Amino acid sequence: MRKIGIVLSGGGIRGIAHLGVLKAFSNAGIQFSHISGTSAGSIAGAFYASGVDPEEGLKIFLKTKLLRFIRPALQGLGLINIERTTALFQTYFPDDRIESLKIPLTIAATNFSEGKIEYFSQGPLIKTVQASSCIPGIFSPVMINNQMYVDGGILNNFPVEPLIGNCDFIIGSSCNHLNPVEKITKIRALMGRAFLMSINKDMEEKSPLCDVLIEPKGMGEIKTFDTAKAETIYWLAYEETLRALETNEKLKQLLA
Repeated sequence: MRKIGIVLSGGGIRGIAHLGVLKAFSNAGIQFSHISGTSAGSIAGAFYASGVDPEEGLKIFLKTKLLRFIRPALQGLGLINIERTTALFQTYFPDDRIESLKIPLTIAATNFSEGKIEYFSQGPLIKTVQASSCIPGIFSPVMINNQMYVDGGILNNFPVEPLIGNCDFIIGSSCNHLNPVEKITKIRALMGRAFLMSINKDMEEKSPLCDVLIEPKGMGEIKTFDTAKAETIYWLAYEETLRALETNEKLKQLLA
């Protein structure tokens, strides 16, 4: 049996797209032997690797309003502790060990103390997911083994590396595609677009390492914390994956 891996990018609320991608592949009968994710991709990957159906994952997000636990209080001056999500995650990850998941999962996080990317395939699941999703400047760093960790997307927003040599077929899921624009009038939009262009450059350089890349068009225009777009994001990604399953020759051969 071919070993199929999938890499899930970071992207804030846009990471809901990975659940749509995973649902479409699951319905098609594709089973993954290894998942690699960073930031929002680590959250989606953890739910799927634990056996939670992707559509149920969307319902969990909508029901619990996950981001209300970590939404930045922009009027405040202090950093938010992302570890306030622990009680919520414990409901779905009672074992709390990466190596106990039903599907092997690798989580990318940035070691802020030493300034390098690190990949976790064992150890505490919840704390590692929190570290991987910890946007610096908004959230306080997460401490693991006396080291500070922040968002894995800072140094690697498309962690395909752990899949290379371990999988026969690699699928990439990216949720940060940017449409062309003629003008930008707000400084926050300018800065946000510049950041996404930077991480997309890294993804573009690594995409040849994937056999197939799923990247819903224009997803990058959705703001990082725009929770109202959760369902829209999910279904856009689901439909994009269905189109790929119908038209991509490599996927057709995979399913043959």
